[in-house]
Amino acid sequence: MIVVAGEALIDLVPQGPGALAALKPTPGGGPYNTAVALGRLGSPTAFCSRTSRDAFGEALLDGLRRSGVDVSGVQRGPEPTTLAAATIDDGGSAAYSFYVDGTADRLFTAPPSLPAGTRAVSFGTLSLVLEPGASAYEELLRRAAGQGLFTALDPNIRAGLIPDADAYRARFASWLPSVTLLKVSEEDAAWLGGTPRAWLAEGPSAVVVTRGGDGLTVFTEGGEYSVPGEKVDVVDTIGAGDTVNAALLHGLAAQDALSPKALAALGTEGWTRLLRFAARAAAITCSRAGAEPPYAAELGDL
Repeated sequence: MIVVAGEALIDLVPQGPGALAALKPTPGGGPYNTAVALGRLGSPTAFCSRTSRDAFGEALLDGLRRSGVDVSGVQRGPEPTTLAAATIDDGGSAAYSFYVDGTADRLFTAPPSLPAGTRAVSFGTLSLVLEPGASAYEELLRRAAGQGLFTALDPNIRAGLIPDADAYRARFASWLPSVTLLKVSEEDAAWLGGTPRAWLAEGPSAVVVTRGGDGLTVFTEGGEYSVPGEKVDVVDTIGAGDTVNAALLHGLAAQDALSPKALAALGTEGWTRLLRFAARAAAITCSRAGAEPPYAAELGDL
C-alpha cells in the first residue's frame, strides 16, 4: 500500500486563452492527482486527507474511487472545498489563484495510524503550507519516517500562499532528514535556493529534478542519471509533476525498491528505466486538458 497524504481541491481549468476564459471545474490538488495516477497505474493506494461534505467534496471522493483508491481514511467536514483557478500561457504552463480561507482540507488532523501494509507515504504541495493542517501533515511525515517507512516529498511551491519565504525554506530543510525521495521542479529548486547535492547531504537517498520538456535528472550518492523528455503536443501541464510522483513510486514498488538501500542499488539501468517511465507518463498527462494521468495500459511495461 502507498498512502498519499495531502489536499484535494477543485481546479477551475480555462477552456481557452486569456484571463476571462470559461472555467471548467475538475478534481485536482497535487496529492489528489498523485493518488489518482497511482490508482490508474495499478498500485494499491490509499488517500489520507480531509474533504468537504459539499458537492465538490463528493465529486473528489468519487474520482478517487473510480481510480481504485481507498478513501476509507479520508476525514470529512462541513467547510467548503478549496478552489484553484488556473490560467494557461502560450506554452501550456499553468499559473494559479487559490481560494483557501476556511476550507475543509486545512483542518486535517494526523490519524493515529496508517493502513495495514503501508510501505510508502507521499507528501506535498499546499497541505504543508496552510495551517493548522500543515503541522498535522508534518507530524505524520516525521512519524512515518520514524517507523522506517519510505517517504516521498514534492514541495510543489505555490509562492503566493507562502507569507514568509525564509521561514518556509527553514521548515523545508527541517523535513529533509525524514525524506527518502525528494522530487522538485527546476522552478521549485530555484525558489528554494538549494542544490540537489546539498539536499542529499541532509537526508534523502535520491533527489529527482524535473526539467519540463527537457526531461528528468536524479541525483544519488552513487551517481547522477538523466533522461530526455518525451516529445508531445502540449495541451497544458496541469498534473504533470504529480504524474511523475506517481510513476516514480509505482516504478520503485514494482522493482521492490521502496527503501534507501534498494534505491542505492538501482544504478544506471534501474534509474534510467524508471525515469523514462515517469517521462512517458508525464507526457501523456500534458497531451490532454487538466490533470488526466494515464492508465497502465497506455504506458506499457516499466
